[in-house]
Amino acid sequence: MTTVSTATSMVAPPRSLTLRRAVAVVAGALLVALAAQVAVPLPGTPVPITFQVPAVLLVGGLLGPRLGAASLVLYLAMGIGGLPVFAPAGPPGFARLLGPTGGYLLAMPLAAGLTGLLAAGGRSWGRVALGVVVGVVVIHVGGVAQLGALGLDMSDAMRLGSLPFWAGDVLKLTFAGLLIHKFGRRLKALR
Repeated sequence: MTTVSTATSMVAPPRSLTLRRAVAVVAGALLVALAAQVAVPLPGTPVPITFQVPAVLLVGGLLGPRLGAASLVLYLAMGIGGLPVFAPAGPPGFARLLGPTGGYLLAMPLAAGLTGLLAAGGRSWGRVALGVVVGVVVIHVGGVAQLGALGLDMSDAMRLGSLPFWAGDVLKLTFAGLLIHKFGRRLKALR
């Protein structure tokens, strides 16, 4: 019995499933790219308000840890390659990762992966809440770390790179959590 299940798990997924997964990864990257285009400058901080956070959480929560993280790696690769997928303000391409928003961007694949892992396809409210909160925290930690690496002391990095965004992020994670809980189980076949 074990031999059969082991052999079955080693077989590649059918081409139709592989194609659906690839389409889902590309769609997730495009959703985050579209969400990045809504960027509102916030006075006093070099970091704009965008809709990337709920998009990252949705991609991770709906696609699961592997596909969610892959989708955000694709998003970063598109931006590094010069496609206009990052928020409109700031340098293009790889240079964006070296600026004040680079840490947020680099944290997004991990945030999507952890959200997908912890939200477990939206099966329970508790798991979804844990997943989206951890996802947002990971993004904030990445952003604050980058601001610190660029020369701000940690209290200034927190003041400019995290605190101004929490009220809006609570709304964003609530929105993402509701959608993950509602639709996560329907996308289970992709994982």
